[in-house]
Amino acid sequence: MNILIIEDEQATARHTRKMLEEIEPEANILGILDSIESAVIWFRTHAEPDLLLCDIQLADGLSFDIFREVEVTCPVIFTTAYDKYAIQAFRVNSIDYLLKPISKEALNESLRKYRKLNQPSAPPQFDYGKLAELIGGTTSSVLKRIVIRYGETIKPIDIKDAAYFQTEEKIVFVHTFENKVYPVDFTMDELESRLDPGRWFRINRQFIISYESIEKMTAYSRSRIRIILRPPCVNETISSTERSGDFREWLAGK
Repeated sequence: MNILIIEDEQATARHTRKMLEEIEPEANILGILDSIESAVIWFRTHAEPDLLLCDIQLADGLSFDIFREVEVTCPVIFTTAYDKYAIQAFRVNSIDYLLKPISKEALNESLRKYRKLNQPSAPPQFDYGKLAELIGGTTSSVLKRIVIRYGETIKPIDIKDAAYFQTEEKIVFVHTFENKVYPVDFTMDELESRLDPGRWFRINRQFIISYESIEKMTAYSRSRIRIILRPPCVNETISSTERSGDFREWLAGK
């Protein structure tokens, strides 16, 4: 297995390399890069590795810029000291997202996921749709739970724990009251038709919010309303003009 490491902290890079060599003695560490610039040059002049371990915050910016400059199709394990970049990590070939300091056990589990995903003869795929129905209770008209998946992880989430749904760059994410963010296998239209209308309202094309997620509201214009959400959202949430009237009635319980 050929592995490339992108990490600008030398001590962390050495420690990561040591753990990799202990976990995967046969692995070939192709190199350790410390910047976006050096990574872009490397990918333009070398064949792709089998696996990329990539820190998110580098000295010259966020490593997501690498993927904008060059096409990278190999699996990626992202590492970072913060969890706020999870949404962006989901948009590329991420199979895992490890928070620093990285333990040997966590790295070993990520490599196990990689090995399972890259077996020469993968086992037959199970019916994920059926699993989602069994776990998520989607056989009824109103969703009781949703099932999210990223890499090898499958996680059911009770709808009562979901605060709001957001779509960004054609990917739909659920934000939970615990301030966790996960991608979901539903479109916004599907969610709008399956969520309890007494608790949920689609305020615009990008957001479906729960009543409990509303922290504060202020007038934005003559008809539109600005909503402050709980947990906080980095994007401004404002009811669309065509939905504002229905939104006011929904707030009043009509």
